[in-house]
Amino acid sequence: MNNAKKAKGQLAVLILAAGQGMRMESSIPKVLHHVGGRPMLFYILRIANALKPGAIGVVVGHESDQVKAATLEMARSVGITRAICFITQKKPLGSGNAVVESLPFLKKFKTAAVMCGDTPLLTYESIYNLLLTHDQLKGQATLLTARIANPKGYGRIIRGALGEVQRVVEESVATSKEAAVNEVNSGAYVFELEALISGLKKIGAKGPKKEHFLTDVMEAIRAKGGRIHAYATSNADEIQGINNRFQLSISERVLNKRMLERLMISGVTIRDPQTTQVDADVEIGQDTVIYPGTILRGHTKIGRLCRLGPFTHIENSLIGNECEVRYSYVVGARLLEKTSVGPFAHIRPDSIIGPRARIGNFTEVKASKIGFGSKVNHLSYIGDADIAEDVNIGAGAITCNYDGREKHQTTIGAKAFIGSNVNLIAPVRIGRGAKVAAGSTVTEDVPDEALAIARARQVNKT
Repeated sequence: MNNAKKAKGQLAVLILAAGQGMRMESSIPKVLHHVGGRPMLFYILRIANALKPGAIGVVVGHESDQVKAATLEMARSVGITRAICFITQKKPLGSGNAVVESLPFLKKFKTAAVMCGDTPLLTYESIYNLLLTHDQLKGQATLLTARIANPKGYGRIIRGALGEVQRVVEESVATSKEAAVNEVNSGAYVFELEALISGLKKIGAKGPKKEHFLTDVMEAIRAKGGRIHAYATSNADEIQGINNRFQLSISERVLNKRMLERLMISGVTIRDPQTTQVDADVEIGQDTVIYPGTILRGHTKIGRLCRLGPFTHIENSLIGNECEVRYSYVVGARLLEKTSVGPFAHIRPDSIIGPRARIGNFTEVKASKIGFGSKVNHLSYIGDADIAEDVNIGAGAITCNYDGREKHQTTIGAKAFIGSNVNLIAPVRIGRGAKVAAGSTVTEDVPDEALAIARARQVNKT
């Protein structure tokens, strides 16, 4: 049996992602606008892969190279190894035309699931049930629908006397009776390929833009005796498409609510869900408490028994067990267990702090390692430094790491004591157990156990 025959019995998934999204008022392709820390296309790509299809196709058009590159990066980031086929829609002539352009890709398969790349709230459960309904009822097409209180802007599902789907009517051409129907089309479908191909031949161009609409295929399928079914999701939120920034914000809130509910059910305490934002890729351990005004973004992983917030921003960082971060900003850093940060600290990328370290108020740390039990409690800047265990950094101490051309390293040995308002002019090494007197500007290495005093003698004049 050749590969083409093998593929014939499999499912193909087609994602429509060619639109420019004029109403977004943006130079960024619509499907690459972020929701929950990821491009909205990511969520549909992840569902498509979870269905275990024979192949995934993505229709691109506006800024196609940018969308292709982003899609491949999204797939790589979550370990999708299934090949992705890109189909270019040459002109923006509607969803029906996009599927026509995809027929060379689809024809190898018996069944096709079609989804829109701008519907990030869709759930795997609903798409799985859509496929299951299609398989059980043996129709030629099955639609995902929902009943919503305000159906404005959606195509209406018109059913017959026996409950069968007859057609999808776009709002612009609906009669008053049809417009009163509150069951609407989601833009997700399953088709038998033979019926889809036949139906596409029958649809024509509509409207001032001469577009071909995929929904018109339904009437063409019925005209040839085909059966159309629907699976109605009970979660009306998930069919929300995104056409403008307001709808983007609504989707952001819905995704955030889902994420917070999932975390709370798994054992995380969130004091005020209304003011807490957590991206889709964030992981949080049991018994961690999130206080109001906290934002957790990107690929952040939080351990157990942490206390985060209030009013804290953590992004692309690893936070160990039993850490505390208050009123602070942490990006691209790693806090080891039982480390405390804040209030009002700024931890910048490539910093590793702890375990059991303390970074206090109005302190900035950049690209530095701060060892076990060390303390930088007040008003300090630590940049490009390697600080060993049990070091005390006094208030206002600074590592002067930049000479105007290059960055240089400061190394501080274990149990050293750096007094207040000390300037360490890198490159410099402070030895184990050494002490640097308050107010010193250190330009040379300090040996182990030595006391460095580098300040002018006080002169009192009257």
